[in-house]
Amino acid sequence: MIPPIANRFVAGESPAKALEHVRRLNERDVKAIVNLLGEHYDDRDPVEADAAEYRRLVADIAGSGLEACISVKPSQLGLDLGEDVFRTELAAIVDAAADHDVFVWVDMEDHTTTDATLDAFEALARDHGGGVGICVQANLRRTRADVRRLADVPGKVRFVKGAYDPPADVAYTDSARIDREYRDLLEYAFEHYDGGIGVGSHDPAMIERAKALHERHGTAFEIQMLMGVREDAQYELADEYEVWQYVPYGDRWKSYFYRRVMERRENLRFALRAVLSG
Repeated sequence: MIPPIANRFVAGESPAKALEHVRRLNERDVKAIVNLLGEHYDDRDPVEADAAEYRRLVADIAGSGLEACISVKPSQLGLDLGEDVFRTELAAIVDAAADHDVFVWVDMEDHTTTDATLDAFEALARDHGGGVGICVQANLRRTRADVRRLADVPGKVRFVKGAYDPPADVAYTDSARIDREYRDLLEYAFEHYDGGIGVGSHDPAMIERAKALHERHGTAFEIQMLMGVREDAQYELADEYEVWQYVPYGDRWKSYFYRRVMERRENLRFALRAVLSG
């Protein structure tokens, strides 16, 4: 059982619990990006097990009528075992999702996986004419070129600042520079993209930037935030904009929960209050 303190950030251990959370979100006009927790497998068995669960999940989402999609991690689908394993498993999931009209996001992991992830996304997006999305990280020095490359690829692109800690020779480390890169990337995307933009940020300034760019260019966009982080803002934004919440679930919740708690002082304060009042 997931303890109550972690329930803020993780929707449960089963698909049923995750979809129950999605239903509550939809009642408040927030849509859901559902992610089965798991990453960096060094054996094929858990790769195949998670891939099979994702295929069942897209059928469940389609059958439920909920407003939801899925998001997968390359290392969860076997990238550590080989690019061919990753591509095979991802293609099977995207094919199944296309049959059920369910969108698939491909998360971006550390900088060593960027080429393999972008190549797999582009191939599938062109094969399917969309139906799949990719994440790019503003802190990587290469991302401006990647964003230009993706301008004519069907599908959506999610923009985040970057949650990993890459070396300085491949990434910007100054927060002000990363913010500037994020703003510039958004400006380029709103001007040149027509497949849809995901603004993956909890930063009010970046969300306001996206709103202004939408007013200027009319480009479709959605705001994406994590479960458990600024949820009141998510509900308020959903009154006027398309808002998606990233909803993780599964029995591998501990490391994810600890990352969420440690990355923001607000989250750490929440956890401490929960412990002291328990």
